[in-house]
Amino acid sequence: MLLGVDVGGTFTDAVLIAAGEIHTAKAPTTPDDQSQGVTVAIEAVLELAGAKPSEVEHFAHGMTVGTNALLERRGARTALIATEGFTDLLEIARQDRPSLYHLCRDRPPPMAPPELRVGARERIGAAGVIDALRDAEIERVVAEIRRLDPESVAICLLFSYADQAHERALAAALRQVLPDLHVSVSSELLPQFREYERCSTTVVDAYLAPLLGRYLGRLRTACAERRLAEPVVMQSSGGVAEIEAASKGGAWSVLSGPAGGAVGAGLLASVCGNGNALGLDMGGTSCDVCVVEEGRVRRTDARMFAGRPIQLPAVDVHTVGAGGGSIAWRDSGGALRVGPRSAGARPGPACYGRGGDEPTVTDANLLLGYLGEEAGMPGEVELDSEAAAAAVGSLAAELGLEPEQAAAGIVEVANAEMTRALRVVTVERGVDPREFALLPFGGAGPLHAAGIAAELGMDRILCPRASGVLSALGLIASERRRDTARTVMLSGSELTPGRIAEEVESLASSLDRGPDAALDVTYELRYRGQAFELPVPGPTDPEVDELAAGLASEHERRYGYRPADGEVELVNIRLAATESIEDVKLPRAGGSGEAERGRRPARFGSEWLDLDVIGGEPPAGFEASGPCAFELPETTLVLPAGWNAHVDEHATILAERTGAAPG
Repeated sequence: MLLGVDVGGTFTDAVLIAAGEIHTAKAPTTPDDQSQGVTVAIEAVLELAGAKPSEVEHFAHGMTVGTNALLERRGARTALIATEGFTDLLEIARQDRPSLYHLCRDRPPPMAPPELRVGARERIGAAGVIDALRDAEIERVVAEIRRLDPESVAICLLFSYADQAHERALAAALRQVLPDLHVSVSSELLPQFREYERCSTTVVDAYLAPLLGRYLGRLRTACAERRLAEPVVMQSSGGVAEIEAASKGGAWSVLSGPAGGAVGAGLLASVCGNGNALGLDMGGTSCDVCVVEEGRVRRTDARMFAGRPIQLPAVDVHTVGAGGGSIAWRDSGGALRVGPRSAGARPGPACYGRGGDEPTVTDANLLLGYLGEEAGMPGEVELDSEAAAAAVGSLAAELGLEPEQAAAGIVEVANAEMTRALRVVTVERGVDPREFALLPFGGAGPLHAAGIAAELGMDRILCPRASGVLSALGLIASERRRDTARTVMLSGSELTPGRIAEEVESLASSLDRGPDAALDVTYELRYRGQAFELPVPGPTDPEVDELAAGLASEHERRYGYRPADGEVELVNIRLAATESIEDVKLPRAGGSGEAERGRRPARFGSEWLDLDVIGGEPPAGFEASGPCAFELPETTLVLPAGWNAHVDEHATILAERTGAAPG
């Protein structure tokens, strides 16, 4: 039995694969302690499957603990130890403006405030030690940290990627004298040049690790009490790690939740399509989009999150504040806006009947007929159309519109925001979205898929049966992954096959990996005089000419030309060790009888049409034409006129656009 549990902003999703069948369940997310919602979802899915916790062989978990803590600024009280004279590095940053046209817009405040920064009298340069770190200075720094009494401390000294001795000495002293203090060390976490990004990543790690450790500790205890397998935890890189390692690495799990969805999208695109798809994960709070090529999600080695750089491997996901619970509002100029504020799990959209009174995207979908009041929602939520009408009607009065017009406008604005997000990861990066299928998932994604696909000129939609819980399914399919990197700065006579192989071997020996682990190597290269490098994948023992050819090809693809006589520099080497955990097979489509059929009115464009409603889980070979709605266990796929759909052997709905929808 394989179990995956993903925590979202509104619902916590659970997927259990047992005896060739897939079982799913949802429970409301518990923001104060996510482990409570996790255990409720697990108990629900086990009950549906008639299984015992002790029968679960593999449990993978994705969460939003780190994500929420960064966004809400409620991490640990964090101190920073830096080289004397460089303690303000986080505020100096790169001296570029966060927003080009907002001259007064500031960066988010540093997570290590000025009063919690300590300068260490030492100095390492590019060529070696300039000012040694003496024992008396170590004692002084430790005493100062003891006086400040932080929960966590980040150590980031100049040139520590080249020489780790000073950072290691400080870390060892702190861990010995203050054993309950979490210590994040830049040379252990990110031994690379560019001191600001290294410092920011280390501080993020220190800021999140204590919070993450407490949460995973509670979850581990809850699993032990239920005789449930100890979970492995999804990392931002799209691979899982053991709970012990995950609880100490705060910066590695910032994108834990979205990463599971990206892996799930890759799995579905490979099994049910040609391997190329655009993932659209629309939950209750936000929407995450990604590009899947040949069944694999693109990765990036650095990204900004909440205004802070995190220079660690992560799935290349772009997020916008458009979810089913996103609140619609009128701005000061009188325009209709949607999000980023969300109704969340408590109280949730107005139609959930839990005290919410502000209009959300879900309320609009209910009023337009895309959702059926009789169908209800996962987690034992019954929809209340009167409450939705009251909430949307209040906003409509402010806008001078009829409630139906306001509801249609809410959906249109939300679609525009998600379309813009997909353009960021496709058109703006030279990818033609028309060559991909749109793969919507999350509780709300399939509701909006057809409108977004039409806007992007896309003609194919893949909607999996487990669309509403695909992130949890992706957790089960994830591989164990360990990443490391090192700045080497090799060029000229130093750039030789032997030296490269030596550096790769040294990196590989530092990774905790099994004998069957596969090694993926990425060489970050540039031409002399350039400020930034490009990633080039290669073998563990590449020839220099091979790397030069790879750089030229990537440079031409990215910038449109290749330098004729540029000298190649190898800046960083990145290494990932991956091990397959479970070979996940998608269950076959269930059901052999007729699907449940019904009808209800729904608004498309400016007119109301009869919507053909297909309930339950339609069998393989089932076909339908728009306007229709497939009411799946955790989500609803709506197709307007001009779309034809059929169900494949894995219960995935394959929809193709054959003409333009009316209106």
